[in-house]
Amino acid sequence: MLIENGQFPFKKILVTGGAGFLGKFVVEKLNKFSDVEIVVPRSLEFDLTREDQAARLLKQTQPDLVIHAAGVVGGIGYTRTHPATSFYGNLTMGVNMLEQSRRAGVKKFLGVGTVCAYPKFTPVPFQEENVWDGYPEETNAPYGLAKKMMLVYGQALREQFGFNAVHLLLANLHGIGDDFHPSNSHVIPALIRRCDEAKRDGRDFIEVWGTGTASREFLYVEDAAEAIVRAAAFYDEGEPVNIGAGREIAIKDLVQMIAEVTGFTGEIRWDATKPDGQPRRCLDVSKAANNFGFLAETSFEEGLRKTYEWYCQIRDSSPEVLEKTLN
Repeated sequence: MLIENGQFPFKKILVTGGAGFLGKFVVEKLNKFSDVEIVVPRSLEFDLTREDQAARLLKQTQPDLVIHAAGVVGGIGYTRTHPATSFYGNLTMGVNMLEQSRRAGVKKFLGVGTVCAYPKFTPVPFQEENVWDGYPEETNAPYGLAKKMMLVYGQALREQFGFNAVHLLLANLHGIGDDFHPSNSHVIPALIRRCDEAKRDGRDFIEVWGTGTASREFLYVEDAAEAIVRAAAFYDEGEPVNIGAGREIAIKDLVQMIAEVTGFTGEIRWDATKPDGQPRRCLDVSKAANNFGFLAETSFEEGLRKTYEWYCQIRDSSPEVLEKTLN
């Protein structure tokens, strides 16, 4: 599925979170279209948790498409210690941007959601209708529910006002530019850093949370950006769409793979007193393929190698980048 004549159907696009891990790749892909203008707001200028500032942003920029990729995100450690921050930030930003986009006459709103919205014991592979079947896994429920409320409100606006709000449910992302700070990184960057530092320091073991029996699905960040651009161009329905690679990997196998990529040969010690999180995660990705032609192209192994190569480059040239953390 191609965009006709290289022309994107929207000419002025606002990308919240456009300077972030995922958003910068979305902006990069959109910049390939010569006829579009892209606006990336910065949090220092616009606090999107405030309704008046979200309204000011939409009034100043007047986009015809909003891609809302901004969020308060972190790994299981961060979501356990900051549940209120995660819930409040994601809920208010999502609702404010939806409402003010509707009021400003935006033609389409694409909300970037999360696999964390699914119930804890969802049958594998997760199908979009399963998202309503129960409560999310406890350690990330505030984050998952806050993001799911963006889906709820978008559907309500569609029903009452005919507002074109669409919602994507993204698998766990990984890739170049990820957050490697120990306090809030997700599992892949956390393990890459832990293995690399243990190897460089000559330590003979690393410790990993949980039992290793849980599984996850990972999507390379550039593939996720491609899915968002395709959905923005081609998908106009109210039902959510899974965005993933359609494959899962056990955490034990993931740790071994990262150890091999980083060259760490020591012992893996499991701390079973720490939570595993959701038992399994794997998405049914057929709807994205059928509706806007998206299939993940980057293999998991290739994505890991690219991520580790970038990490090593930043570690050696700009180590301060790896020390940035959430407030």
